[in-house]
Amino acid sequence: MEAPYLNSTRTEEDFVKAVEGLVNTDPKASWTFVCDGLNTHKSESLVRFVAETCGIDTELGKKGKAGILKSMESRGGFLHDPSHRIRFVYTPKHSLWMNQIEIWFGIINRRLLKRKSYVSIEELEKSILRFIEQYNLTAHPFKWTYAGIPLTI
Repeated sequence: MEAPYLNSTRTEEDFVKAVEGLVNTDPKASWTFVCDGLNTHKSESLVRFVAETCGIDTELGKKGKAGILKSMESRGGFLHDPSHRIRFVYTPKHSLWMNQIEIWFGIINRRLLKRKSYVSIEELEKSILRFIEQYNLTAHPFKWTYAGIPLTI
């Protein structure tokens, strides 16, 4: 998988397919995925994929009932395990990383999308990927200046 994974849906199957595509680019490597806490990022099928791909033969239990598959919390714990070759790190629910994402989407909106229209999803996708490629040639990290001091009016 050479390009970012773009899809019109966000199902658990879509996410597992994207992860599998990335892992298959270097099947023996160790992988760490950074994700938010979306339910598709802690799904039963993702746990099964990681267990099978990493050769983990532990009893997984039954979704909603017992074992690793019992809850999102137990599935997340399994997926986060540092001893696994494929693991997931989850960002906090309310954290500053979201501000960085909002800045990025603002840049894309102002510089690319604001005054354009597209005839297809494919055309939009190609345009965004071209923009990202060009932007990355001169990109630099955002400088975060907020010091955690509440603003007063």
